[in-house]
Amino acid sequence: MTALREASIDLGAISRNVETIGAAVGSADVMVVVKANGYGHGAVESARAAMAGGATRLGVVDIAEALALRAAGVDAPILAWLHGAAADFGTAVEAGVDLGVSHLAQLDRVAAASGVARVHIKVDSGLGRNGASEAECAELFAAAARHERAGRLRITGFFSHLANAGDAADAAQLERFTRLLAGARSAGLDPETVHLAATAGALRLPAARFDLVRIGVGAYGLSPFDDASSADLGLTPVMRLSGEIVSVKRVPAGTGVSYAHDYVAPRDTTLVLVPLGYADGIPRHASGAGPVSINGRTFAVSGRVAMDQFVVDVGDHPVALGDRAVLFGDPATGVPSATQWADAAGTINYEVVTRIGNRVERRYR
Repeated sequence: MTALREASIDLGAISRNVETIGAAVGSADVMVVVKANGYGHGAVESARAAMAGGATRLGVVDIAEALALRAAGVDAPILAWLHGAAADFGTAVEAGVDLGVSHLAQLDRVAAASGVARVHIKVDSGLGRNGASEAECAELFAAAARHERAGRLRITGFFSHLANAGDAADAAQLERFTRLLAGARSAGLDPETVHLAATAGALRLPAARFDLVRIGVGAYGLSPFDDASSADLGLTPVMRLSGEIVSVKRVPAGTGVSYAHDYVAPRDTTLVLVPLGYADGIPRHASGAGPVSINGRTFAVSGRVAMDQFVVDVGDHPVALGDRAVLFGDPATGVPSATQWADAAGTINYEVVTRIGNRVERRYR
């Protein structure tokens, strides 16, 4: 029986997407990123499906996410790369979690933790976010070499992240990253795993693949590109989001719909109510525009998305209580895509799936 609000997750599609990307990137290993609850799909379930598809590692943003995977029995190699001042590096090391390190103070704290940490040094090659700046790198590399010689940690990885700001910017980042990697090796470091590319770089910038590619949105069947769909890339969208129709009523022309009456029925029509709203992650910015498939026909949200619900004007289309409204899924099945919702809301498909809330029941198949 379907739930009032349901995200149906096709775990087989995750495995197939990972296989597809793995074949495309040749000899590079594949890390699948399962941060943010697996981009809204479920971290543990996504992790297992990714490994079944050939991923050799998993990526998360912080130690808490890594430990949750360990607690669920996921024993694959895991890298966590964003840490606050209170991060418990000792517990992470004990759990066999690899640690991304971005600055000297952080490196020293990792070295002081119990156990011998496996460290991936992160440098800022041009994204302007986390990672050691070029000016900081010489000191960081020298300290890392000292700690490694003292047996406090092992530098097993070296990485950065592309900004996807265009071909010229990617080339500049690649050049800087390669130069910083040479500096690390000159300082006596010998990282066994070098990684720069996420999904976009992995698919379109072969020189950025190095030893490993980090696959996020692609594993969930979504395209990172404006000029290529999931189908163009051979990927299958994993999540199908739907809600039960909980109200069906006939109204006369001129009936105002939802807050501020941004939508007014232009004729006698049928209004149906879908129990999904911005508390469930449905973007309010898609009010009046978000596509919804009901009984084989696609409509737009009528009026404003509210906290718990939205309305759809279905005209004379036959709809009954208990029917399903599909917001997005695999467009090959005739329903809208997460990218269409992103376009309607002025955002990206990553955000559409990641923000789906806890009231939405995940069903795995």
